[in-house]
Formats: sequence, C-alpha cells, structure tokens
Amino acid sequence: MMSTNVKKWAMAGILSLSVFSLVACGSNQGSENKPAKTQDQALTVVTNAEFPPFESQEGGKIVGFDVDLINAVAKAENLQVKVQHTPWDAMFDAIDHDKANVAIAAITVNDERKQKYDFSDSYFEAKQFILVPKDSTVAKLDDLKGKKIGVQTATTGEKVLQDRFGKTYEGIKGFDDIPAAIDDLTTKRLDAVVVDKAVVLEYVKKIGSQKFKIVDDSSIQPEYYGILVKKGNSELLSKINDGLKKIKQDGTYDQISKKYFADQAK
Repeated sequence: MMSTNVKKWAMAGILSLSVFSLVACGSNQGSENKPAKTQDQALTVVTNAEFPPFESQEGGKIVGFDVDLINAVAKAENLQVKVQHTPWDAMFDAIDHDKANVAIAAITVNDERKQKYDFSDSYFEAKQFILVPKDSTVAKLDDLKGKKIGVQTATTGEKVLQDRFGKTYEGIKGFDDIPAAIDDLTTKRLDAVVVDKAVVLEYVKKIGSQKFKIVDDSSIQPEYYGILVKKGNSELLSKINDGLKKIKQDGTYDQISKKYFADQAK
C-alpha cells in the first residue's frame, strides 16, 4: 500500500492532468469557431446569395459574378476559399466576430462602412435604377414622393431614398432581400423598387418587360463595390488587391464580366 504522502502526490498529479485536459479541450473548441487565417486553410467568404446576377443559389450551389470573381482572385493568389450564403446583416456580424474572413455581395464602399471595415480596390461600378409598373408615370426619383417604395434594408437603395426624402419618410419599405420586394411590386403592394442597375436588368429579363419598365435618373450618382475584410487585416487585403490586379491584367475579369453582363452596358 502507498504511504499517505505518496497518495497525496499521486492525487495531485491526477488533478493536474485533468485540468490540463480541460484547458486543451477548451482551446480546441474555441479554434473551431474561428475562420482560417493561413494559406493552407480555406478562407471563409460570406455572401448574401439573393442578389442575382452577383450571387444567387442554383440547385443548392452558390453562383454569380461575385462568386466567380472571388474564386479567380483566390486562384491568382494561391488561396483557398469557402463561400457561404449568409443574410445581409449577418454578413457584417460574421466579419465582426471573426466567423468569416471576407465578405463579397455587391457591397457599396461608402464613408460610413470604411470607418468600421477595410475594402479592396473597387471591382464594379453600379448605379441605382427604379423599377415601376409599365403604366407608371414615374420618370425620375423625385416622382416617387408620396409613393410606396421597396428597397433592401441597409443598402444603397435605402440610403438614396433617405437622402432624398428624409430618414423618417414613411413610404420606404425595407426588405431582407430584393426578391421579396419584387413580389410586392408584382402584387401592387408597392409602387416602385429601387435597386442596383444590374439586378434590375436581370429581373426584367426573367419577369418580362411587358408589365414593368426601368427608370434611370441621372441625378443618382454611381457607386462602387469592394471586397470587405475586418479593419486592420492588411495582409489579407493586400493579397485580395494583388489578385484583383492580376485578373484584370490577364483578362480573367473581362471574361467573368462578359459571362454575366454581356447584354448590359457597363
């Protein structure tokens, strides 16, 4: 039998091993929730796949201009990426809480967002268009005053309307995604939808131009999309910018653009 002292030493050793095991398990569990940060692991890319032709889901797969673009950028820089569909607001939360490395979803670069996030060089110039019924008398943005207008919440479309009519204007109706806004326009619960040019043109191709028309107001200034990363992630941002430069120089960007926007004037 062991002496009392030997028993005490043995028990202390068992307790130490137990504490070490618990700490080790806790460390592993915490690391599973963090996105990859090295070249050997896939970077987590979040996108709101409800915004064709930039991103959408087909047969359970995420496709679109932004998806092809980020894959091309990653290939040019020998990076691996894993693209995940995420609701619009949740994309930014994922970046904030280190659950994703990159967000790409036709995200407009503006001063407010630049205070909190870092953006790549711009990769697309866009503009807000107005979609209205064919018999609508709306010919410019100011004609929407007093009407019910659909936008995707927290997007440039919403900001354009708030800047023109005020943040308290009751006619603005926010949606989680553009398809829901288009549905309400189709069923006449809305008088108009304000959304990115390329997206409007894509929907008109699908639903037809017999019932709807597009209004282009020259007073609405163009906007620029950028790839978003967490503030201060200069290493990743540099790789993304290098990749963008490479695919623009070797013609890959033009090929992707032609695939999605061949019938649209840029």
